Amino acid sequence: MIWYSARLSEMDGIGNTMQKKAAELERMAEVLVTGEQLRLRLHEARMIKDRRHHLRTYPNCFLGKEIIDWLIEHKEATDRDTAIKIMQKLLDHSIIHHVCDDHKEFKDMKLFFRFRKDDGTFALDSEAKVFMRGQRIYEKLMNTENNLLQTRAEEGVMYERTLVASEFIDWLLQEGEMPYRDESEQLGRRLLEHGIIQHVSNKHHFVDGGLLYQFRMNFRRRRRLIELLNERCRSIPENHDSPFCLRKQGSEGGNTSFLSVSPTKEIKVVSAVRRSSMSSSCGSSGYYSSSPTLSSSPPVLCNPKSVLKRQVSPEELQTPGGPYIKKTFTIVGDAVGWGFVVRGSKPCHIQAVDPGGPAAAAGMKVCQFVVAVNGLNVLNQDYRTVSSIILTGPRTVVMEVMEEGEY
Repeated sequence: MIWYSARLSEMDGIGNTMQKKAAELERMAEVLVTGEQLRLRLHEARMIKDRRHHLRTYPNCFLGKEIIDWLIEHKEATDRDTAIKIMQKLLDHSIIHHVCDDHKEFKDMKLFFRFRKDDGTFALDSEAKVFMRGQRIYEKLMNTENNLLQTRAEEGVMYERTLVASEFIDWLLQEGEMPYRDESEQLGRRLLEHGIIQHVSNKHHFVDGGLLYQFRMNFRRRRRLIELLNERCRSIPENHDSPFCLRKQGSEGGNTSFLSVSPTKEIKVVSAVRRSSMSSSCGSSGYYSSSPTLSSSPPVLCNPKSVLKRQVSPEELQTPGGPYIKKTFTIVGDAVGWGFVVRGSKPCHIQAVDPGGPAAAAGMKVCQFVVAVNGLNVLNQDYRTVSSIILTGPRTVVMEVMEEGEY
């Protein structure tokens, strides 16, 4: 009995050490993701561009003074000192650098700085590779039709969006992510050790079997840059609640719906299990999740029924002299997607548009029919095929649509 107690104590110590290490690595991942989201936003705002100085052109760079102005204008920082500290954090983590590496401190001056990812000098160490691998797997799981992520019970507690370890390994092999089963298990262990996934109650490491795991990191969450200045790693809750732990509400009036309890103890009614800026469909009780913004605007409601007054055939759209006009949009996806929902078949149509997303900024509207994606005609394809084309293609999407003209 003494040996058994000592063994349990040892296992608890190993578990606590592993969780602390995962929290530290997760903190580093948050900096990488936050920096990448800023880079994409600055490209979209055309803050990053080729600039000339002393007869020399410096490609893909931004001015230190201009970025400080931009951070304050977009309420990412309350004052210039705070904005400088934010950019210094990115410089300290080698996410950005002075174009000639002459300055190790970020300065509120007309100096040229550049994201290392834009000039190919970003060092992909083993830790960064694991984060990028985890992000790719996360996006792949979220963007494809599969039954891997489900609500399941373990030890009498319901958990949302769980993966069964053995099924996850099967999926990794089927998708060609890993060649062998033992290597897939090792990948799962690395993802857990880096704070990307976790056992639902933080009691086990990753093993090939029937235990349940969840993604601990939400790569699609829009990060506030001020978060970079929070030096504390996110701690593991003392009661080991999963981020997606489901508990029954009180049964007043016969209501037996579930609540989702996050580690911060903020409670919200679960109305959808999939949150993305581009989803193929919405459940009858679901909502269309808009791209995260700096404001606290409510989510955009998504009508589960088609927004079309009537379905239109491809032949009708292509009839010469018809009432439909063609428009072309170039949509640059941000860190969380493109900001629209496609539904229907032959042709599919725009079901919902996030008013704060890239698609709305480009001019996209509901009820438009999708004609082509990146030059590929999709008039005779359903929404699943169109979604797949967009999600597996480049971040910049050229969409041709047709809408009814106004007369």
